[in-house]
Amino acid sequence: MRFQLLGPLSITDGRDTAVLPPSKPTALLAALLVRPGAIVSTDRLLGAVWGETPPTTAKAALQSCVLRLRRLFAKYGIEEQAVVAVAGGYRVDADAETLDLLHFRRLVERAGEEDPETELVALRGALALWQGPLLANVPSELLHRDEVPRLAEERLRVLERVVDIALDHGRCREALVDLWDVTRVYPAHERFAEQLMTALYRLGRQTEALTEYRRIKEHLRDRLGVDPRADLQKLELAILRGEDLGPVDLGRSPAAPSPPAAASAPVTRPVPPDAVPRPPAAPLPTVPGFTGRAAELAALARLLTGGAPDGGRAPVAVLSGAPGIGKTALALHAARLVAGHHPGGSVLVQLTHPDGTPRTAEDAAAEVRRALPDGDAAGPALLVLDDVVHPDQVRPLLTAHAGTTALVTSRTGLAALLATHGGTAHRLGTLAPEEARELLTAALGTERVAAEPAAARQLADVCGHHPLALRIAAARLLTRPRLRLADYADWLRHDAAGRLALADDPRTSVPQRLDEALGRLAPALAEAHLRLAASPHDPLTADRAAAVLGVPAEAAELVLERLLDAGFLEEGLPGSFRPLPLLRAHARRAAAPPGRSPQAPLRPPPRPAALR
Repeated sequence: MRFQLLGPLSITDGRDTAVLPPSKPTALLAALLVRPGAIVSTDRLLGAVWGETPPTTAKAALQSCVLRLRRLFAKYGIEEQAVVAVAGGYRVDADAETLDLLHFRRLVERAGEEDPETELVALRGALALWQGPLLANVPSELLHRDEVPRLAEERLRVLERVVDIALDHGRCREALVDLWDVTRVYPAHERFAEQLMTALYRLGRQTEALTEYRRIKEHLRDRLGVDPRADLQKLELAILRGEDLGPVDLGRSPAAPSPPAAASAPVTRPVPPDAVPRPPAAPLPTVPGFTGRAAELAALARLLTGGAPDGGRAPVAVLSGAPGIGKTALALHAARLVAGHHPGGSVLVQLTHPDGTPRTAEDAAAEVRRALPDGDAAGPALLVLDDVVHPDQVRPLLTAHAGTTALVTSRTGLAALLATHGGTAHRLGTLAPEEARELLTAALGTERVAAEPAAARQLADVCGHHPLALRIAAARLLTRPRLRLADYADWLRHDAAGRLALADDPRTSVPQRLDEALGRLAPALAEAHLRLAASPHDPLTADRAAAVLGVPAEAAELVLERLLDAGFLEEGLPGSFRPLPLLRAHARRAAAPPGRSPQAPLRPPPRPAALR
């Protein structure tokens, strides 16, 4: 068993991971583990657990927390990692095999004894131990103020060294992947800005390098009232003059060995913009805590790693389904799993603007050209084309990049695209009950879910086993560690479609997501959905839909088919359809008169004018 401190505090045996719930014992354990093997004073522990003004009973309560930790260790069979009481405080002994922080430090120390190429691999292995925001589940202001920045600084020093090695060996494409993210997370970090400017310039992207200098200059002046340090100012001047700043990236894979010295000799600047390949605009985003969809992942992995089928056309997969059902998450997770099979790179292209309007094919094609300027020259690439509205948005991309694999997500089935370009269709529904429980467990921790298994099942049912709803519910519960799952599920049950939202981010909201999805439909079709979903009929058939809408059965059948294709209905037996539970609840909520509960019996809403 190993403690994982580099992320949410957790315990793992290498296969299963238990994320500890936010609690005082969790804060106590974190305060001990950030100083492994050292004696942490009682006063320091009291401050970590109760803050600057602990209650008079805190010392007795601290002993109770220690006992709870010892029981926790016994539960996981790690009694040898006992909390040891010593004069003046407590300590937890650990080594590189039992604490990821010490494992990280050992890898970093040993990496410095190797040649640069081996050092780079070892340091990337060390960075891979970081699993998310430090101590995200630890409720301690003192630790987040004093310890988290100290630990984060260790990671940043290693990342600086990784980028230095990459730049020294002309691997600017590889360095950029690291630098885009870190310069946005730490906008005032001048060393990372310097590295990013250098990498961009060596890739012939002089304008972008100068833009990066202006970004950090404005940030430092606006926020801190200071100018960039002298090294950054000299770098800007060197870029303006077109000076030689080192070896150019030759476009090799990050895993490839360094070329002979002659191949990486300095060249005269400025480099023409098309002289060297550009990296993708940004690495594919990660999907934290991805769970479920095992069958779909296996099918996609077989498709995406099998190479181009007969005829030379690379495979295409279309993932469709209702709003918030997890199409993008599945596509990104699958793409990252098979990244090694696409040395030409993986590119995410959003096909819909934030306001819901579709992007043009020309706009999307220009973005792909910027990310993959050499087409297929660098090897097979993977396009993740997200939130496609119409086949014509992606047909030019698939034609222009015939050797490029494509993962396409859409709320519609895009049958016309499959008819012209082939591929496989994967329609996503809600999660199976065991997958929904797995998602809640991954988010809330094994202990909290195991303490209320029946309530966890009820919560999953109230959320309709819908991925977006489950993640919102889990986020609410994480911020309220003392709230019982049963109480929350009961509160949610009275208006799930209205209460599944996060106050600090209106975009993370089931009602808003569904309202936005309705806004994309033709008005008559949106009204038809609200009437049908709010009706008592289950399942819906053409005859029942005709009676609700007041139209002939043939017209009702067409409406049902269009709603099915748009992701608003699920198909059961031939000729029968059902709205997803959340979509039905949302429709009933929209149709409920002011002051009446969405759960109350409804009078049918007005008949859509376009269907009269």
